Amino acid sequence: MSATPVSDAVKEASMLKQKEMIAANYEQLATARETGRKVASTFVPGNLNELIMCFDMVNNLPEINAIQNGMRKKSGGYIMEAEKRGHSEDVCTYVKADLGSLAKGSLGPDGRPLPEPDLLLLSYTGCFTFMKWFELLRQQYKCETAMLHVPYEGEGHSSKNMRDYVVKQLKEEIIPKLERASGVKFDIDRLRENLRESAKAEDDLVWVLESAKHKPSPIDAYFGGVYYIGPIFTAFRGTPDATEYYRLLRQEIEQRIAAKLGPITPDGEMHEERYRLVVEGPPNWTSFRDFWKMFYEEGAVVVASTYTKVGGVYDLGFRHDPDHPLESLADYCLGCYTNRNLPSRIDILEKYVNEYEADGLLINSIKSCNSFSAGQLLMLREIERRTGKPSAFIETDLVDPRYFSPANVKNRLESYLQMIEQKRSGATASAAVA
Repeated sequence: MSATPVSDAVKEASMLKQKEMIAANYEQLATARETGRKVASTFVPGNLNELIMCFDMVNNLPEINAIQNGMRKKSGGYIMEAEKRGHSEDVCTYVKADLGSLAKGSLGPDGRPLPEPDLLLLSYTGCFTFMKWFELLRQQYKCETAMLHVPYEGEGHSSKNMRDYVVKQLKEEIIPKLERASGVKFDIDRLRENLRESAKAEDDLVWVLESAKHKPSPIDAYFGGVYYIGPIFTAFRGTPDATEYYRLLRQEIEQRIAAKLGPITPDGEMHEERYRLVVEGPPNWTSFRDFWKMFYEEGAVVVASTYTKVGGVYDLGFRHDPDHPLESLADYCLGCYTNRNLPSRIDILEKYVNEYEADGLLINSIKSCNSFSAGQLLMLREIERRTGKPSAFIETDLVDPRYFSPANVKNRLESYLQMIEQKRSGATASAAVA
């Protein structure tokens, strides 16, 4: 999700644009009470940013604040504060980082207090933890709460009944509460215009992510990818700013392809692509730069990842549709990656390994994230069976520094890359004999 770009060494136009957008959003949040702006708090998967903007509300995302605090090395203290207040060690560390921050004054990355929300909007129920998280926030803020129940795609796809059920809630539950909290009347034409902007940005994002099919890949679709998805997964999808960001980003990647350049890393250009990996699971944020360095120092590029689809699986064809605005919002919520059943997620991984000509699948199993971690061993074995490519596990956590062991992660990664080399050697030997 969104974070300040890792390095100021390369002043690309898209990086600068994203920094400006993030700074402006936190400025709006910090000054919301002075300016009279109303604030909505929501989450990344299934977020209804285009709808929220119809009511002139500022969007605040608690999990993004947790990520920001993780990357700034502040989340560990907040997590310990939450545990002192009775929260279990096994609870999602995004939740504890947010609640601990709240207990300490809830400051944004600019050091200014974040405002209390006027509306808690839960529009994704694929993660049960989100529901409990919002219950705790509701107890704290005692503000209006709107919950959009999104059925799980247990059959691997959504149905018309599921879509109609979500649309009915949007009409009868969500929009009336947004009107009440904001004091602004809903305008469906305004929503349509926001969705047009979303679709434009989504086209360019998919192009950027699929550029990793080139050799060498001009991007890292996991570590670099978390910056690329930032605007579209958070408070900017549906804005002209996001459309412009993705236009700039696409231009930059086009130039990298033409020059046959690899990804940009925190230490500059990556000069040699030795391994092409698909990665399942979120990254570790507290040691993000060190984590990434373990990969690029070995010449390992992530060409596709599932984490960059947690806020929308656009590369499977979905686009927000201004001609069917509420139905489009329903389809978006239903289709989030972790709202899909295990066979569907395995199919997506198989597609990535094959289409991106990857050397294998690496799973980063997150200790406190059940939405991602459940079933991952089965996924690993099935991908190995289907593709014949080696797979491996590493284990970290989201924003709890106690569960990132650099030596252990590095050893496992190096062992996995050696496994890939052995697989290659075996294939070469078999070809020679034949």
